[in-house]
This record gives sequence, C-alpha cells and structure tokens, in this order.
Amino acid sequence: MKFDELKLIIKRLYQEYIKFHLKIIFLCLFLSIIVAASSSATAWLLDPAVKKIFIDKDQTLAWLIPLAIIIAFASKGLSLYFARLNILKVGNIIAGELQKKLAKSILYSDIETLDSRHSGKYISNLQFDCGQVMNLVSTGVLNLMKDSFSVIFLVGVMFYQNWKLAFFAMIMIPLAGGLAKNLGKKMGKATRQAGEISEKFVSFFADIFKGSKMIRIYQKEESEEQNANNVITELIGKNIRVASILIRATPIMETLTGLMIAGFIFYSGKLINSGELEVNNFFSFLAAMMLAYQPIRSLATINMTAYQGAAAAKRIFAVTDKPIKIKNEINLPDLKTDRCEIKFTNVDFKYESIKEKAIKNISLEIPGGKITALVGKSGAGKSTIINLIPRFYDPQNGFITIDGQDIKKINLKSVREKISLVSQDIVLFDDTIKENIAYANPSASQEDIEEACKFAAADEFIMKLPNTYESIVGENGVKLSGGQKQRISIARAILKKAPIILLDEATSSLDAESEEIVQNAVNNLIKGRTTIVIAHRLSTIHNANQIFVIKDGNIVASGNHSNLIESSRDYKSLYKSQLK
Repeated sequence: MKFDELKLIIKRLYQEYIKFHLKIIFLCLFLSIIVAASSSATAWLLDPAVKKIFIDKDQTLAWLIPLAIIIAFASKGLSLYFARLNILKVGNIIAGELQKKLAKSILYSDIETLDSRHSGKYISNLQFDCGQVMNLVSTGVLNLMKDSFSVIFLVGVMFYQNWKLAFFAMIMIPLAGGLAKNLGKKMGKATRQAGEISEKFVSFFADIFKGSKMIRIYQKEESEEQNANNVITELIGKNIRVASILIRATPIMETLTGLMIAGFIFYSGKLINSGELEVNNFFSFLAAMMLAYQPIRSLATINMTAYQGAAAAKRIFAVTDKPIKIKNEINLPDLKTDRCEIKFTNVDFKYESIKEKAIKNISLEIPGGKITALVGKSGAGKSTIINLIPRFYDPQNGFITIDGQDIKKINLKSVREKISLVSQDIVLFDDTIKENIAYANPSASQEDIEEACKFAAADEFIMKLPNTYESIVGENGVKLSGGQKQRISIARAILKKAPIILLDEATSSLDAESEEIVQNAVNNLIKGRTTIVIAHRLSTIHNANQIFVIKDGNIVASGNHSNLIESSRDYKSLYKSQLK
C-alpha cells in the first residue's frame, strides 16, 4: 500500500467514523497531556531532589518532594486508565459500526454477489479486519496523543536542564522516524497477506463443519487433517512475519539508545568537569531521556499500526462500497395483485461466472390460481426461471410482469411479500421450531403457528418431541429428519399466506413415505394459489394445469401431462427414464 492510499483511507475513516467521537477523543487528549506532564514532572523533580535532599540536606523538602513524586505517578496512572478506557470505547464502537455496515451490506447484497465469494471471507472481514481497525483507532490514536506530548514535555525538561545535551539527544528522533516509515510499508504488505490467509483459514473450517459427514463416509480425515495443518502453518507463518516486523524496531532502537546513552555519559562527564553541568541537572536530564525512550519507541510503531488498520479498512470498504444492483426503491409503487398472473416476455439471463446464457428468449404465461410445472434435465434453466420471479436476479433482456406490472418498476419489498418459496435446500436456524416457523410472520399467535403446522402435517411429529414447539432444531435443523425439516419449511410458507408459491424440487430428496406426507402438505399450501413447481419426479405433477418443458435454456414444449406424453419427445423421454 502506497503512502497516498494510506492517507486516503485514514481520511475516510476520520470523515465517516472518527469525527463523530471527537468529544471523547479530546477528553483523551486532555488526559494524555496530564500523563505527559506527570512523566515530565517526575524527571524534573529529580533536580531539586538531588540538590536539596542529598546535597543541601533540606529536611522539609525531604518529605515534600517524595510526596510530589507520588502525586505525579498517581496522576499519570489515573489519567492513563481513563484515557485508555475511553479510547477503547471509541475503538469498539467504530469497529461495531463497521461490522453493522458489513452486516447490512451482506443482508442487502445481490444473491449473485454473495455467491461469488466464500462466506468465510465475509466472516474474516467481520472479525479480523474490524479488529485491526479497532486497534488502529484505540491503540494507535491514544499512543499518538500520549506519546507525542510525552516526548515534547520530556524534551522540554532536557532543554531546561542543558540545551547542549538536549540537541545531542534529539539525534534519536529522526532516526526513529525513518525506521518507522520503512517498517510501515512492509507491515502494510504483511498485514494484507495475513488478512488473505485469515479468510482462507475461516473458509476452510466453515467447509469442514458443513462437510463433516461427507469427510467421514469417504474416510478423508487424514487428508483433511493435512490440509488443516497446511492452512494453520501458513497462517502461523504470516502472523509470525507480522509480529517480527512489529518487533524489528526493538534491536535497532535499543542499539541507538545504547549509543546515545554512552555518548551522553561521555559528554556529560566533560560538562560536569568543566562546571557547565551540575550533578542534580545530570540526574534530571538522564531521567527525562530514559522516560522519553518508551514513547519514542512507541511512536516508531504507530506508522505500522496505521498501515495494518488501513489495509484492513481497504478490505472492508471493498465489500461495503460494492453497488447493490437489486434493491428496494421506496419511491416505486407497491405491487397490486388480483389474479397473480405471471408473464415472461423475451427474457434472457446469464450468470456472471458462466459464459453461456442460462435461459434464452423465454416467453411464457403462468395463469393465476393454477399450478404450473417446469420440467427438464439438471441445468436446463428451471431454477433460474423461478429465481427471477422474486428478483434474486434480474434478466439482461426482456421483462417479467405480475398482473401486468413490470416487477423491476415495482417496490421490491411488495413483490417479495406476495411470494413464498419452498425448496429442497431448507434453511432452518439454530432456534426453536416455533421461532423457525414464526420467521415468516413474527406477529403470528401460537394458534396461527399450530394451525399452519396441521396443514403442513408437521404437528404429529412436533407433539412427540420432549419440548414440542420449544424444541431446538440444531444448526440448519440437524436434529430433524429430511421430511420433518421440509414440513417445517412448508408450515412457514403457509403462515406467510402469500398468493404466489414457488416450489423448487421440494420433495426430490425424500423417501416414498415422507414424500407422500410432504406432498399432501404441499397440496394444502398451494390450494387456490398461483403455483410454480419444479419437480424431477414427474409423477408429482400429473395434476398440474400446464407444464413447460425446458431444454438448454429454451422452452421446447408446453401443455398438460396427457398432451405432452403424446406430443413431446423430450417430455416422453424424461417420463420413460423415470419409469425405468
């Protein structure tokens, strides 16, 4: 990362986040001045302490000066505590604001955008990158204020005691600055690499959890353990590199300090022998110089902290700045439904990651209150057609209407309010059965939920569970069977009471007994509603009012089951292959 880019990112962080917390930051600035003044007062007090107590043997000051030193240290400790506490609050609040913005971006992003990136990378943005920005705001900002003032005040003490020695000591500051600039650039690159490895680490273990059964059935524990070891080793290597750059300043600073102190003692000896420097001035100057060492070293690493935080912020902004193509436009009119008739007119669609069009010049009409089925081989374009209706994706050409209204010119929220989706990929949250069903309608009563479950044929197994509706289903419903999860999904769709139902292979993964139960539940769900069904098992769509046969993104035939058996070679082939 170049310095100009660093400045732009820091400037953006200030304008969008930091400036709203200036009151607390100015309080921390004031407390930092007290910390710096207290440290300087401690060094300055050694001058009268040595002269009045040890040389002049003044008994009154023998009590007062130690008391003043106690007050100085106590002031420093309390001020530093409250400064750290307040700046940590700011850092955590800003990190939280970034996490909220990231969460919002993820929740409202286009499905295609989310599909193009592993979920582990988003998790790494939320955890690792936001943590780096928090460190920049809290540790970096506080150290910049506290240590800058400490160096200024302590250098002031040094000049007060002896300006010749002070100029000698000042040699260290530009050397530390040059070191910081050089290490900062290396830190930015190393942090970027560490962030990428962190994304890979989270993504890998997310896949491990999802594929736990597959790993065991194919006996891949050893190979996945080796993969895990490789990922962890790579992460350790990057973390060590970051840590090594952070502490690389230490030996150089220690050497510089040693040279400076050696030269200081040699030069001080000459000044004392010539009468230009008193012993009490020497001790006060030495204390100020030693106390200045820590803040100078800290300031040398702030540049590195800035590069770390800026590299992390850059990755966060790459997510939050991505424009959302499909979003709710509140100024657009709401969808007004009567029959809920859906029409596709010359619709083309292509996924960004695939060269070929998924569907080509599709035109079809879906009558309201009827059952329409889409059949065809895998990859023919059936799911794409379904996904275009709630605008998970938008077509590149053509348009889709519901009751004559172009869905791209209608308030998106009002379109999705009219649609329920039941697919073979069931999503259940690690919560109770009741909460999973009520997700469709949080204001629904217990009676409404129970009624939906009866229609979905789910109440019979729910009532046998130890905690009935309060039973926890586990991560993505792991404690339930496939048929039970599907019935919960159908109950959720029933509770929404949407007039348009999309069924994406809702029974394809079930055994015969579960399929019969679920199919009865589906029949209850779709009664009197506009229904679009995708089914691999053609036996489940005999009662469809119309069937479209999809092949290579085109509609090659349409009609009811009886007509298609007689007129469509593709449909007849699909049907015969299933009978076999």
